[in-house]
Amino acid sequence: MAATTAMNAQPPQSVFPKSHVGFDSITTQIERKLLKRGFQFNVICVGQTGLGKSTLINTIFASHLVDSKGRLTPNDPIRQTTEIHPVTHIIEENGVRLRLNIVDTPGYGDLVNNDRCWDPIIKYIKDQHSAYLRKELTAQRERYIQDTRIHCCLYFIAPTGHALKPIDIVVLKKLSETVNVVPVIAKADSLTLEERQLFKDRIKEEFAFHNIRMYPYENEEYDHEEAAMNAQIKSIIPFAVVGSEHNINVAGKTVRGRQNRWGTINVEDERHCEFVYLRDFLTRTHLQDLIETTSQIHYESFRAKQLLALKESSAQVQGHGSRPISPSADRELSRQSQRMTMNGY
Repeated sequence: MAATTAMNAQPPQSVFPKSHVGFDSITTQIERKLLKRGFQFNVICVGQTGLGKSTLINTIFASHLVDSKGRLTPNDPIRQTTEIHPVTHIIEENGVRLRLNIVDTPGYGDLVNNDRCWDPIIKYIKDQHSAYLRKELTAQRERYIQDTRIHCCLYFIAPTGHALKPIDIVVLKKLSETVNVVPVIAKADSLTLEERQLFKDRIKEEFAFHNIRMYPYENEEYDHEEAAMNAQIKSIIPFAVVGSEHNINVAGKTVRGRQNRWGTINVEDERHCEFVYLRDFLTRTHLQDLIETTSQIHYESFRAKQLLALKESSAQVQGHGSRPISPSADRELSRQSQRMTMNGY
């Protein structure tokens, strides 16, 4: 009778998993939540006036997102961006919603005195870090903090074919300390293929000589596939690109391109320019890594410096030179310092 009772007390066999536990579905659960929330990607365009910054952005995302400042006819005056201007668009593709924030900056280097003309751009990038940090430190912070931190800086280089200008070197060094910089040679169709390759080689030499860190960075956490992909990207950078918002007909096919007296430039033809490599890099292979690198390297560096400054000012006010804000804050500052050391800051 007791044995019968024990047998009856056992749960039905259907309760037990027959094949596997099922926690491998967590990736599906995460994907569902992320798709519902959507994604945020912030790009800033930096470069001298007339290099087609707005046109390239519109070409990459195949939409008219930013008003071009270029001339529609040769007689039109050159229009310029006069202030930093963020534009937000919601783009949806196959059920994935992306909140794209594009920041157009004034062209620099046009004035007789260009002293510290890059300051407004650097300040804007740091202001986004500051805004995020303030929201993060709020006692009753938002569940999901809107991320306006700049994830990618497209830096436009004039197709001179000679070398980087001194102002380019200064601005690139300043930017690479605060944001992921991706350099592009604008209007590359003005160079022959041989001139373009020589120009790219000179630029890489100057990056190395002046110790300018371009994205993607070295990271021991990358697996073999990621490391190989980054090595391929580094062999191409700076991307030699051509942008166009106009559709033209090439061999009976409608493509984005430019028509001139010597022939047709198809921006999506790898033989003409490296636009497709840049587009795939930004949207298909490295978009998430750009976001994570911003958070883990640039923002963490900024955050650590701000917290250290806060600790020092608090200690001075209290009159105790080495007294921490709190034990937990002191531990956080130690972790931030270790991260900065590991990331080369």
